Order: sequence, then structure tokens, then C-alpha cells
Amino acid sequence: MQFAQDGYKVSGINISELKAHFGTPLYVYDGEKIIEQLKKLQTAFAGCDVKVKFAAKALTNISILKLLKKNGSGVDVVSINEARLALKAGFEANEIMFTSNCIDLEEVSEGVSLGLNINLDNLSILEHFGKKYGNSYPCCLRLNPSILAGGNYKISTGHKLSKFGIPIEQLDQINALIDRYYIKVNGLHIHTGSEISDTEVFLKMASILFEWAKDFSNVKFLDFGGGFKVAYKAGDKETNVDEIGTHLEKLFEQFESATGRKLQMWIEPGKFLVSDAGYLLTKVNTVKRNPTVTFVGVNTGLNHLIRPMMYDAYHEIENVTNLTGVQETYTVVGNICETDTLGSDRKLNEVREGDILAIKNAGAYGYSMASNYNSRFRPAEVLIYKGKAQLIRERDTFEDILRGQVEAEF
Repeated sequence: MQFAQDGYKVSGINISELKAHFGTPLYVYDGEKIIEQLKKLQTAFAGCDVKVKFAAKALTNISILKLLKKNGSGVDVVSINEARLALKAGFEANEIMFTSNCIDLEEVSEGVSLGLNINLDNLSILEHFGKKYGNSYPCCLRLNPSILAGGNYKISTGHKLSKFGIPIEQLDQINALIDRYYIKVNGLHIHTGSEISDTEVFLKMASILFEWAKDFSNVKFLDFGGGFKVAYKAGDKETNVDEIGTHLEKLFEQFESATGRKLQMWIEPGKFLVSDAGYLLTKVNTVKRNPTVTFVGVNTGLNHLIRPMMYDAYHEIENVTNLTGVQETYTVVGNICETDTLGSDRKLNEVREGDILAIKNAGAYGYSMASNYNSRFRPAEVLIYKGKAQLIRERDTFEDILRGQVEAEF
């Protein structure tokens, strides 16, 4: 988002135009920024045989999936319906990684029938898979390295208490199942969570994965997951993907030299690709001046952006209507009948009822985690690409609230 003499703009389009044409609350995505982030990763890991697979759960809109497909991305999905969306967006089955978690064999089998890459993360499902498919269909294994990355248990997925992945302590049991059912393991996967900014932690995880790979002769790729950190405010540390790329290239070369096997590198970024490209535009309903705090009540809330409440996530907020107002301190809250604080003690240009606030870094896990809580409508979504703003999802209507409900007879 850029400031200009005639107001704030997203990818060249004035926010006032977006509000007038599409209303609020409104999710807006900068397509050029998404592609810029994708190219940044493709360049950083160009020394490896890299396959970038967008973590679809971050933003499942089919237009976003098509945009990424067009620019050379694959996709990672976590449900069979995400897989169907990806196929509808034009991805080939072999471009899709299906990473299961706490699902049953029936859903895994649907993935097999579609021809997806299958990623298994517990011993029970591995045994069921082995009994049914043996060596007739390969699978990837998601392993848990017992490393806390990111510093937050809610978003870290590779520590000992996480439900994700097969713990490294169970490698003997994994090998026993592989031998018993002749399972063909074609990939190894680690994802230690979100907000990884420490290069050393990532490389430690990578070294462990390379060591494991030596014992799996059929492995063709190593999947390092995602979790690359983006900046949420000035001064935030980001993941240095160029540095990681340089070190990983050497590790791949060392592995090939030691084993004679050349492996592909897969990564599954979600937030890194779309977070900074997204904005949630919301109208100020009320300014409530209490003796100790001034609340700004807006026409969105945890039903549209739950991350601040679920993860204590910080999203920068800016008053994009009052460009020259004197700054005051406000607490921005939603219109949901819960404590849905979007931002506490924020310095904003004087906020007036009817102003438009922009909540930044809202491209990832915003709309995809939205709900109709309090029977409120989910917002519309707009993609700006090559200077054109396109509606890519309509705002809910009351008919959407009622859809699927069946009235009982009394």
C-alpha cells in the first residue's frame, strides 16, 4: 500500500475507489506482490532443484491458486476438498502434495485415486496405507524433529508436544512397517511451524533431514515445509531466504557427493507468499471515548480476521481516510459479541466515524479462517493484478446464512 497526494493506493488503485465500488469490509490482494514473493523464493533456491508448493490453506480462493499456477508454483493441500480446488484451478495431480493430519484412510484413498502425492504423518495411517497399497503407490513421510521453531507453541509444529508428524524416536517402528508391507517412501517432510526467522534453526532441521534420507533409498525429494517469517511492523526480523538457499545448495551437493543420489527440494510457503499482499478494509462504525481508553469500533471482527485473538498476532492498522489528522491512541475492536480486539493502543491519525481503516498483512489465514459467527456475512474478496481490480468472491447474502439449514416440523 502506497501513500500518494490523492490518497492511499493498492497496486495503483485508490482505496476510496475500492470502497465505493465493492463496499466494506473487503479483502484486497495485490497480485503483483504475490508474484514478487514467489519469484524471490524461486531465485533464492535456484541453486537447488526446487519445487515451490503454495500452502493452499493460507488463501484458498481459486483465482489466487490460478495466479500462482500460472507463475510456476505447485500447491500443498491438507484436505481432499483443497485438492479438488487445486485440480479445478488447473494444477496437475503430480504438482499437488496432500499432507494429511488426523484423517482416516478413506480420505487418503481419495487422494490416491486422484493421483496426488501422499504425505503421511502417523504410524497408524502408515500401517493402514501399507496394508492397502504395499509398494504399488509411494508415499512421503512427515517426521517430527522435536525442534521448537518460531518461539510460539501455537504456531510451532515440530516440537515434542505437537500432534504433527511421526516423532524421530519412532524411526525403528517406521522401518519395521516399511519392511513388513514393502512400502515405497519417495519423500521425507519436515515442517516445524510458522515464523521461522533463525537461519541456524532451519539449517539444523535440514541437516537432520539429510541424515534420515541416507537410510531411505527410494527417496526422491526432501520437503522442508514453510514457515518463512514476514515482517508485521517496522523493525521486524524476516527470514533470510537467500542465506538459507546458499547453505542448502551446499548440503544438497554434499549429499549427492556422499550417496550418488540427486534429490529435489520442495518447500511449502503460505504466509510468505500472500500475507503482505493482503489488506482488510473496514469502516469505522463508532468512536467510543471511555475515561481510560478510546475504542474504535469497526464493521469487521474475529469473524473475518481471527489471528489477533487466536495467536496474539500483530497486524499494522492505518487510517487511510484522514491523511493529515493529528495522531491519537486508539484500541480497534470489532462488531462481534466477543472480545475481538484487532489492535490495542495504536497510534492512528485522528479517527472519525465513517473513516476507512486498512488492516495490513491480512492475506494469509484471513478469509480462509473466516466464519459467519453472529450470523454476519463474510466479506467480498478483490484481486488487483496488472492495474485491474477484479471481484474474486462475492460478499455473503442472507441466503448464504440459511443455505443448508433445514426447518424442523413442530
